[in-house]
Amino acid sequence: MNATNANPEGAGTEARLPDVEITSAFWRRYIDLVIDKVLPYQWSVLNGEREVDLPPDPGGNPVDAYDKLNHSIRNLRVAAGEEDAPFRGMPFQDSDVYKWLEAVAYALHHRSDPELRRLADGVVDLIARAQREDGYLDTFFQIKEHDRVFKRIQQSHELYVMGHYIEAAVAYWQATGNEKALGVAKRMAACIEENFGDGETQIHGADGHPEIELALACLAEATGEERYAAMGRWFLNVRGQDPDFYDEQNRADGWDRDFFAVIRDFPRTYYQAAEPIADQRDADGHAVRVTYLCTGLAHIARLTGDASLAESAERLWDSIVRRRMYITGQIGSTHVGESFTYDYDLPNDTMYGETCASVGMSFFARQMLAMKARGEYGDVLEKELFNGTLAGMSLDGTHFYYVNPLEADPAACKGTPDKGHVLTHRAGWFACACCPANLARLITSIDRYIYTVMADGTILAHQFIASKAVFPSGVRIEQAGDYPWDGVITWRVDNPTDRAVRFGVRIPAWSADSFELHVDGGQARPDVVDGFAYVEVPAGGEGFEVRLDLNMAVRLVRSSNRVREDAGKVAVMRGPLVYCAEECDNAGPLWLYSVSGAAPTEAGYRFEPDLLGGVGVVTKVAIRAQEDPKDGPLYLSAEDRGISELVELRMVPYYTWANRDDGQMTVWLNRS
Repeated sequence: MNATNANPEGAGTEARLPDVEITSAFWRRYIDLVIDKVLPYQWSVLNGEREVDLPPDPGGNPVDAYDKLNHSIRNLRVAAGEEDAPFRGMPFQDSDVYKWLEAVAYALHHRSDPELRRLADGVVDLIARAQREDGYLDTFFQIKEHDRVFKRIQQSHELYVMGHYIEAAVAYWQATGNEKALGVAKRMAACIEENFGDGETQIHGADGHPEIELALACLAEATGEERYAAMGRWFLNVRGQDPDFYDEQNRADGWDRDFFAVIRDFPRTYYQAAEPIADQRDADGHAVRVTYLCTGLAHIARLTGDASLAESAERLWDSIVRRRMYITGQIGSTHVGESFTYDYDLPNDTMYGETCASVGMSFFARQMLAMKARGEYGDVLEKELFNGTLAGMSLDGTHFYYVNPLEADPAACKGTPDKGHVLTHRAGWFACACCPANLARLITSIDRYIYTVMADGTILAHQFIASKAVFPSGVRIEQAGDYPWDGVITWRVDNPTDRAVRFGVRIPAWSADSFELHVDGGQARPDVVDGFAYVEVPAGGEGFEVRLDLNMAVRLVRSSNRVREDAGKVAVMRGPLVYCAEECDNAGPLWLYSVSGAAPTEAGYRFEPDLLGGVGVVTKVAIRAQEDPKDGPLYLSAEDRGISELVELRMVPYYTWANRDDGQMTVWLNRS
């Protein structure tokens, strides 16, 4: 491992994170894939070295202005005065470079890569040259809209873009000790602090796309400077205080000068600005914006001790998880505004389920765990990591999903405008390319998602990812297992300190009624408190072993019957994985299959090492109705049930779908 902790004293939870080496075969493959293929591929795209065919933009943004070359790095060179060219791309396109840089920072923790380090150092140098003397940095405005800085923040994404740089700078500084990267971030924060606040000449509002809040929390925790957390708190609390703020800014700037008209007419809830945070009861609006806002809420609440912000984070968590989240962890029910709709509205074939939203939910869950030891947060994080996020990238690392449906049909996607945003094959890139780099930075930072160290020193082991961890306290933990394929997880804990360590193991809700916990060779029956079983690791000891045996039987799951679209249907799960049926394994149409809703004792499971990178396959007896004649009557008597037969239905993990032949896919199956 090659991490350099540039701030070992630090502040808060981040300073208590262990140095982790991932040994999990599942996650090691993904980390290596990102380092070896994804990051070089994304660099070649961002640097304009590779042509890409852009599919229709899933968010409805016009793409006719974009050619096959991406101009993100070139825009930075133009802003630095090193090239003369017009701005090209989305107004927020700088952020794709910054997320790539952040992913590189995490990658360098896993592996020394001089070439990757050289490229990243060069990007930092270029960013520093492009930054204005006052700390401002946004190439769209520096090249194209010089006189409109901070004048239309409902749509401009200026603080969103700079927030992504701040996150990247913190990660890169922590990984490499690069002071220039951090210096740019601090100058950027000073610029924001100068322009936003309660002063008479300052701007009294927040960016239409939350991001700066969580970025300032990262900067505060990394540097120990409380003023950054205070600034993030101000942005959270000012949101919605003046519901007319955006309209007034837009009018002052002039409606005839709208540079991002596609989102102008969305309601205030789209921007989480219809009312103050403390009054918001539901997760409304653009799904990614909600998750970024909530991540900032939880993080700032912990750093500042603000109980009101913590309550808001809890309230919005409940709104999402209890009423507005798919079984795979995805969120966003409609392509109109990439948004939430209303409680229990979870269509499977017209849904959005943006990859970035699942990544954002992972951020949110991690910060909620840091605030409170509650197993549900770890359960949702696990759901996102193994299902919602990974589905966004092909197994070859060079094709991506923006939209992630739970039911797809190539004919419907091609022939129905309402489903035109759904692809049944992943694309090489997007005009709005937020998802590929977002996924890369999540995967390379997976070592930060395994343990949480609470303020009292309690170590929570909430993600089952084989690894070797060394904590700042001197405690060492080696986690072993072949999760998610096998449900036996062991931890060997060495505690050389002079005090006992409280060690909490998450008991997943899906196995809460059937698990065994063994402590130092004997079976233990500890109390499970909010989803965690706690044991005490004695001081001065080595080789203290904890083993968790989870029930990995295939199980059928139904949704609440308040979800209209899933009434009378079941889904198949094993461990944390959601399974789906694909047409390449089962003769279509897939809607003709029904499975018994009884206990799935007849379900089979087999690990196939040569399929889809090595996956567990589930087979289950199903009833398949014979398709009616093409030229037969459109409607028939209900007494004519048609012909059906018993068949074997074959299912693969949802995250692997669309890596073979193009065809139908479904997660939810008819219940016989």
